Amino acid sequence: MSTARTVLETEEHQALRAAVAALGKRYGRDYMTTVIREGSHTDELWAEAAKLGYLGVNLPEEYGGGGGGMAELSIVLEELGAAGSPLLMMIVSPAICGTVIARFGTDEQKRKWLPGLADGSLTMAFGITEPDAGSNSHRITTTARRDGTGPDADWLLTGRKVFVSGVDMADATLIVGRTEDARSGKLKPCLFIVPRETPGFGRNRIDMELHAPEKQFELVLDDVRLPADALVGDEDAGLLQLFAGLNPERIMTAAFGIGMGRFALSKAVEYARTRQVWKAPIGSHQAIAHPLATAHIDLELSRLMMQKAARLYDDGDDVGAGEAANMAKYAAGEACVKAVDQAVHTLGGNGLTREYGLASLITASRVARIAPVSREMILNYVSHQTLGLPKSY
Repeated sequence: MSTARTVLETEEHQALRAAVAALGKRYGRDYMTTVIREGSHTDELWAEAAKLGYLGVNLPEEYGGGGGGMAELSIVLEELGAAGSPLLMMIVSPAICGTVIARFGTDEQKRKWLPGLADGSLTMAFGITEPDAGSNSHRITTTARRDGTGPDADWLLTGRKVFVSGVDMADATLIVGRTEDARSGKLKPCLFIVPRETPGFGRNRIDMELHAPEKQFELVLDDVRLPADALVGDEDAGLLQLFAGLNPERIMTAAFGIGMGRFALSKAVEYARTRQVWKAPIGSHQAIAHPLATAHIDLELSRLMMQKAARLYDDGDDVGAGEAANMAKYAAGEACVKAVDQAVHTLGGNGLTREYGLASLITASRVARIAPVSREMILNYVSHQTLGLPKSY
């Protein structure tokens, strides 16, 4: 596949991409499928990526990070995915939780969490989705109330969350709840750090058809008592803090989808070059070649939008990044699903065998389309926020 993409990147970014690609190649899809089959975690790859400085490349240098941003972190996840071994928890731990704490956390929260998130010794999960509200922050029913008066009073957190990734391996979960505004009485979003073994913090694994090292959980919070300093940042800056995490989530989900699509496409191209049924390789036939070319184009276009979103976010343009991040996530999700689908069809029956490692991606690719927000909600966002069309809800 062409390397023309690198002309838009700095030499440092090109070097990072090449180094991470080499790491991913040493593990590959076989490593990932073995981990999934054994029901274990990607501890070895996570540890090596951390040791090389890749996991915390977006976090501040003063806390052990690389001092970069979403541009660098998205390269890491994309290249690992293109090698067949993406680390889903990168979307959650350094991208969402690390970013939110780095931007809005107290000095103590930064000292406690950022060095571990940067070197991979600590991980965090992120809980926003609820059974009835989905990811609609305005309908979240998980609530926090003070147990007493004054700024040092404990918090009591009650509610439910679903589809929370990796809670079993995370040291804590960043929970999106709501508190009552003292002036208006309205509920506003706030974020709380909930350590894994906190009393009243229960988890139940969700039985998924999706096969991945990272399991999905339902969380039950039953009057979970948290100290005052469990609240991240300013109680009155909830939406700003929330979207500081959601934009990186969308950028990294785009990287996840692009990487997966590239992996599937590379397998299909390799097969189409060598598989011969009549007198020539099947890749010489336009019915095979053109859909693969289209998939490549879609993935490249998705990357451009992802790079734009990362640049805007890293430059501090949260509003501009919001639009671009949503568009990047939408485009990458569609491109990923189409690339996987076309790859499987290119291989025919072989595309459904374990040997080629594509069949499991039929389900996995849907993650990029569905999570963390559906394509329909992104279309709502663009039609309302960008085009100024009226809402029906």
